[in-house]
Amino acid sequence: MAGMASEPGAQSRVMFQTKEEEPAQRKLGKLTVKYNRKDLQRRLDVEEWIDGQLHLLYDCEEEEIPDLEIDIDELLELTDEEQKTRLHELLQECGKPKEDFINGLLYRMKGLRKMSGSLKK
Repeated sequence: MAGMASEPGAQSRVMFQTKEEEPAQRKLGKLTVKYNRKDLQRRLDVEEWIDGQLHLLYDCEEEEIPDLEIDIDELLELTDEEQKTRLHELLQECGKPKEDFINGLLYRMKGLRKMSGSLKK
């Protein structure tokens, strides 16, 4: 019977705890998906459009473009007029007309969501 007494003790292992951890790991995977592919692709398209337009505006290779960072998230926090003002400030060194670029960018930014902040549903 001593052998039988040790067997039930051996059966009371921590098997149930590992099964409880598995669903938590699956939920964690669902929580890490923050943006859908369509949103990310749209933002990438806008960023590529900006890059191409800057090459045309400055009429030079990428290495020769002045140190210029157009932060889409920053612009999304501003009103339409503030966005235009900010873009004029950023592009002040450009000698070519900038209105088409600015209007095109503002049009393409419509519907984009800020990426750096947390999304609330």
